[in-house]
Amino acid sequence: MSGHMEPVPGRRDRVGRDRIGTVGRGGRPMATVAGQHPPRQRRQPPRQGHARFSRRAVALLAVALCLVPVTLSVLGHFAARSRIAAHGRPAHVTSFPSRAPDEVVVVPAAADFPQGLTTGTCLRYRPLQGNRRVTVFVDPGHGGPDPGASGATSAGGTVYERDLTLATAQALLPLLRNDGYSVAVSRQSDTAVVRLQPEDTAEGAMTAQGNRLDAQARIACANAAGAQALLSINFNAYADPSVGGAETLYDAARPFSAVNARLAASVQQGIVDALRAAGWAVHDRGVVDDSLVGTPALTGAGAAYGHLLELGPAASGWLDHPSAMPGVMCEPLFLTNPREADIAVSARGQQAIARGIRNALDAYFNTTPPSIKRPSGV
Repeated sequence: MSGHMEPVPGRRDRVGRDRIGTVGRGGRPMATVAGQHPPRQRRQPPRQGHARFSRRAVALLAVALCLVPVTLSVLGHFAARSRIAAHGRPAHVTSFPSRAPDEVVVVPAAADFPQGLTTGTCLRYRPLQGNRRVTVFVDPGHGGPDPGASGATSAGGTVYERDLTLATAQALLPLLRNDGYSVAVSRQSDTAVVRLQPEDTAEGAMTAQGNRLDAQARIACANAAGAQALLSINFNAYADPSVGGAETLYDAARPFSAVNARLAASVQQGIVDALRAAGWAVHDRGVVDDSLVGTPALTGAGAAYGHLLELGPAASGWLDHPSAMPGVMCEPLFLTNPREADIAVSARGQQAIARGIRNALDAYFNTTPPSIKRPSGV
C-alpha cells in the first residue's frame, strides 16, 4: 500500500529530422584571353584515387550533417537534466525526450516539488490507438528501498509488494494506451520516485521523511502530467494469513469527494469482476474512506493528518500541493494470504487485475461529464 498517512515499518503505506546531405557539384569556369577562343577541353577520366576520395568525403560529410540534429538533441536533453540536478527544480513544467520515441519525462513545477526526481521516473506515454484526450496517472506503489508489504506463496516463495505493483502497472499500460488513453506512470523500474538524499534512508530502508517525500514526488508527477484520474496500485497485508479480499480506498475530504467515491466504486467492481471471471472467488471488501483505514502512522504529524498523502487534502507544512484530480488506491489482494499471493505473483493474475482496472476506467470516463473530469477545486 502506498501513499498513506505514512505506513508502519514493513508496510510503508502511501502510497515519450530534416534530411541533410544533398551536395551539389560545380565546375570552375575557364579563363579566356581577349580575342581568343578558349582551348578545347580534353575529356579525361579523373584519377581513380581522387574519385574514391571525393565520394568518401561527400559520404562522410553527409553522415556528419545528418548527425548534427541528433547530437544537439541529446546534448540539450542532458544539459536540461543537469540543470535540474544542479538547482533542484526547474522553472516550470516541461518535458524532455527520452529513449523511446513515444515516452517523455515529465518534470514537476518548481513550486510543487523542489527535491527532484530519480532518473527514469515520471514518464508519460501517448495513446497507441485513437485518442480519448484523457490522461490517467498510474502509480505502482513503493519501490527501491521501500519494499512495501511482503508475503509468501503457497509454495513458500517470498513476494514483495514493490515488485508486484510494478508488474501489474506494466500489464495495465498497454491496455490503457490501446484504449486511447495517454498514460503517465510514476516509475518503470524498482526505484523510489524522489531523488533520495542520505537522510532519507537508514540501514537500506526508507525513513519516515523519505517515505513522505516519495509520496509527494508521485503527487507532483500526477499534477505535472495533467492527469484526469490518479490510480495507485498496491497490495494488502495482515497478520492473519486467512484474511483476504479486494478493497479500494478514496478520500472523502476533497471538494470532489463524490467523484472520488464514484471512481473508487467503479475500480472496486472492475477488479472483483475481473478476478472472478478469471476463476478466483475473491472476497469483495468494498470501498473505504481513507481516513477510516486505521493504519498506524510513523510520526505524530502523520497521525494528525489522518489521510493517505497521495489522495488527501492540503495541510500547510505537511502537504502544500495535494493531488489535483480524483484518485483512488486499489488493493486487489492480500500478499499475506498464500492463495492470494499465488494470484498476485502470476502473470495471469496481474493481467486480470489490469483488465479490471481498464474496464473500470472505461466505465468511469464514459459516464463522467467533461466538465468534472478534472475538477478545479483541490
